[in-house]
Amino acid sequence: MIARKSPVEVSRMRKANGLVSAVLSRLEQVVAPGVSTQELDVMAEQQVREAGAVPAFKGYHGYPATLCASVNQAVVHGIPNDEPLNEGDIVSLDMGVVLDGFYGDSALTVPVGTVPSRTAELLEVTRESLERAIAQVRDGGHVSDIGHAVQRHVEAHGFAVVREFVGHGIGTELHEEPQIPNYGEPGRGPLLSTGMVLAIEPMVTMGGAAVKVLNDGWTAVTRDGSLAAHFEHTVAVSNSGAEVLTRRDTELVGAAQTEESALIEPVARG
Repeated sequence: MIARKSPVEVSRMRKANGLVSAVLSRLEQVVAPGVSTQELDVMAEQQVREAGAVPAFKGYHGYPATLCASVNQAVVHGIPNDEPLNEGDIVSLDMGVVLDGFYGDSALTVPVGTVPSRTAELLEVTRESLERAIAQVRDGGHVSDIGHAVQRHVEAHGFAVVREFVGHGIGTELHEEPQIPNYGEPGRGPLLSTGMVLAIEPMVTMGGAAVKVLNDGWTAVTRDGSLAAHFEHTVAVSNSGAEVLTRRDTELVGAAQTEESALIEPVARG
């Protein structure tokens, strides 16, 4: 069953997701060679708790940290550790909170210092694919329009979409219906309608799409060792389209440009 939120509930979700956005914005500025993902995790938890919220991931099915910090070939669910980040690495930071009974959830991938041009392109294309997906969120659209927009953009640039992990509905639970794959044909699946809130999260690799989970039971890495990027926003469906609840100040200009270009090329209905 797909839950639709009232205007009051969406307002409460704005606060939870605004906190996630604020924490990730701070962490994005701190990422640098020599900083460990454990240090980032400590900072994130402190900021979340000082705001009167609770880390959503910590303790979730036994997960041990506030952040998921996935470095280089790790796609998602990387556990923070004390190993320092190196120049040229990339690190995906994924986190959620619970505030006033509602969840927030977002992710971004950050370059550590200077990265090769193809690596920078991987990050940019993944971010752009998220914006193109968001541009398909409208009352009366289909869930599959979202994933189709991601797949079309990613594969046009020679990258691959991870298929084992999907986006999801979100609200009073971290994971709600519907599931939102990052691939597929448009015009299929559940209809989108005002009041739905979705966590849309493309996961993209530089090589093949296949992944495996390491012995820690959490960290998912690419099977071929290629780099992976992950971006996520929580988005509310409104009468006027999509409201991004986790938008960061640092991405507003680029996001607006990408959304405009995405709307010029609407998804063709199948």
